[in-house]
Order: sequence, then C-alpha cells, then structure tokens
Amino acid sequence: MGAEANAAEQTPAPQTTPENVEALLEAARYDDIDDVKSLASSGVSLDSKDSQGRTALHMASANGHIEIVDYLIGNGVDVNASNIEKNTALHWACLNGHIEVVKKLVLAGASVSVLNSHERTPMDEAVSNGKLDIVDAINTAVAQVELSSTRVS
Repeated sequence: MGAEANAAEQTPAPQTTPENVEALLEAARYDDIDDVKSLASSGVSLDSKDSQGRTALHMASANGHIEIVDYLIGNGVDVNASNIEKNTALHWACLNGHIEVVKKLVLAGASVSVLNSHERTPMDEAVSNGKLDIVDAINTAVAQVELSSTRVS
C-alpha cells in the first residue's frame, strides 16, 4: 500500500485550469499541433471552454487549421459545442471561408441548421459575407453524409 501511495503522490493529477485552457486555445488558434497534443496528453480536456465558451475546435476552425481540426475530431470533441454567442466551430469556419474545415466539420456531424444568438445558421454567415464557395462546400458535404447513410434493401 505504501508503494501505491508514493506512486500516486509522484504523479500529479492532470488539471484543466484556466491557464491550461488558455494555452490549449492559443495553440489551436496559432496552429501549434505539438502544444495541442502535449496539453491533451497532460490531461487537459480537448472540449475545455474559456470564459467566452470557445473551444480549441472553435479556434482551429476559425483560423483554418485543418490538421488541428482533424486531431480534435479524431479525439472525439463535440463538433456542435457553442460559445456564449451560440456560434459553433462551423459558424466560424463559414464566416472566415475555410472550405476544407467546413467539409471536415459537416462530415463529422456538425449541424448546418443550428442558429446562433443572431438567429443565423452557418450557411447564413457564409452568404452574408459573399462566400458562395462555402455554400457549395456545405451542400456537397451534406449530400455526402446523406448518401453514406442511405441503405439499399
């Protein structure tokens, strides 16, 4: 029992502190996959939110960092998490015109019909900013999802 207690004392429990959450979001924002992985391996939840409700997926999606988006989705983050304005990562990717991120999010199950606090869907954000290529990307990805879930009997 003494050896077990000593082992527990030597390995501090990982903590998702505000500082660690900020570091995770900054790493996702600035495309630092190594820091994202390091923070995750130290026990920081990849679904952690800052005081504005933003997640690492929000930050990576808003900035078009597809490798981090892939990593986060592959590690089971909530693709429909919303911030305090009710924006999802898909809202941000659409607003900023990141086609590959938009496709990845939709294929991973991101809702295309969720409304933010301004009563706007992700597609509304794309249209209002003249990003019609994003509209095409959403429609293509939604069609892919629908086709892959169709069963022929």
